[in-house]
Amino acid sequence: MGFVFSKSVNDSLKAQQEFMLMNSRLQLERQLLMQNQMRERQTAMQIAWTREFLKYFGTFFGLAAVGLTAGAIKKKNPGVLLPIVPLSFIFAYQYDMGYGTLLQRMKG
Repeated sequence: MGFVFSKSVNDSLKAQQEFMLMNSRLQLERQLLMQNQMRERQTAMQIAWTREFLKYFGTFFGLAAVGLTAGAIKKKNPGVLLPIVPLSFIFAYQYDMGYGTLLQRMKG
């Protein structure tokens, strides 16, 4: 009599363990999917922020380039144009980040 009872308990325990294993696998898959979604959203937010920043920085860079060029012509001193060099590197980086392939290259 005890053997029949213990056999049904063992079968029930085994079924419970299989259910828990399946449940934990399903939960892990869902967590991975959610992590991927969060990473994609974070990347999209970063690209959107960069594009918005690029609008303002591009305006500043354009005005600075025109102003420095006019100043260099007026003073007849090409050294006035030097601040354009680092600003152009920043502009190129931001443009590549917002509209280029910088993020894909970083992932690779």
